[in-house]
Amino acid sequence: MTRRLTVVQLLPALESGGVERSTLEIAAALVAAGHRAIVVSAGGRLLPALQATGATHITLDIGRKSPAALRHVPALRALFQREHVDIVHARSRLPAWLGWLALRTLPAARRPRWVTTVHGLNSPGRYSAVMASGERVVCVSETVRGYVLRHYPATGPARLRVIPRGIDPAQFPRRPHPDPQARVQVAGEHPALAGEGPWLLLPGRGTRLKGHADALRLLAALRAGPFPAARLWLPGAREAGRGDYLAELEALAQQLGVADAALFTAPTSRIAQAYAASDLVLQLSRKPEAFGRTVVEALAVGRPVLGWSHGGVGELLAQLQPQGAVPPFDADALVHAAAVLLRAPPRPPDSLPYTLQAMQQATLELYAELAG
Repeated sequence: MTRRLTVVQLLPALESGGVERSTLEIAAALVAAGHRAIVVSAGGRLLPALQATGATHITLDIGRKSPAALRHVPALRALFQREHVDIVHARSRLPAWLGWLALRTLPAARRPRWVTTVHGLNSPGRYSAVMASGERVVCVSETVRGYVLRHYPATGPARLRVIPRGIDPAQFPRRPHPDPQARVQVAGEHPALAGEGPWLLLPGRGTRLKGHADALRLLAALRAGPFPAARLWLPGAREAGRGDYLAELEALAQQLGVADAALFTAPTSRIAQAYAASDLVLQLSRKPEAFGRTVVEALAVGRPVLGWSHGGVGELLAQLQPQGAVPPFDADALVHAAAVLLRAPPRPPDSLPYTLQAMQQATLELYAELAG
């Protein structure tokens, strides 16, 4: 880029999740390249991490679904003018609507360029359509690009840019398989996992969409058949405010006879170590995901992945490890594929194209393209 840009990113809050992570990653890349990065949100636990990148944060509760949210439109318009913003990049629906309204009230000659990212496969409709309104619409996978073209055919294909999410390879280094050191460390923290037999890992929030019940049924089938000592770790299933769902899972585990072999915990901050300790990583989201970062992370560490072949997960598995792709919700096929992967783990890819640096570079090039 030949001149310093000012880029504003809009999102509801900075608590956790892929949207928030991508926001921080792009803010860091902007600052490192000598540009100004401004993030507008309600704040949250990731705010110190954002500020550590050198970005500026403006606190506005632009994610609260209420007619009162419209009061933020004048504040956004004033921000865009005061800071001589070049690019406004919206990452969520309500913030996008507020940003779009603020831009519409500015003279065309003084209006920042408008970018949106479709991070998820939201229910199509007028409310979600704003995410396809950008002069450039970033799609986090080919799956998302197809979704946008299918549901919003007025969106010209030339406006779409596929920029997949990426991981930092340094945070997910290749580990030997098996990795006795990782298993000892994890078992020391979670004694319920100690012992012989394969470990299955399903990282995911405590929501029904993540397929925890499918994982429990898979565990029961494996223990009743070729792997009687198999264990399952579900980091993230134990989540504040989701006690009823956890009780439901615990009751299912009891009913299936695997209560002593399934461990439900809070999210782990050492997910790369969790991958290294496991023998098979599961990605069983009942709802198609836009990308499927878990697939890339686990394969980078060198662990096979088993998942439903739909959405971004199916797209990644088809490209990187086809043996792990199973027709959605085919329980028998899932058990068969799991047994095959556990008995003869496929060689992990030598390299992965989905890197953080590639994602950052492509996004900054998109900003440069729009800013001229």
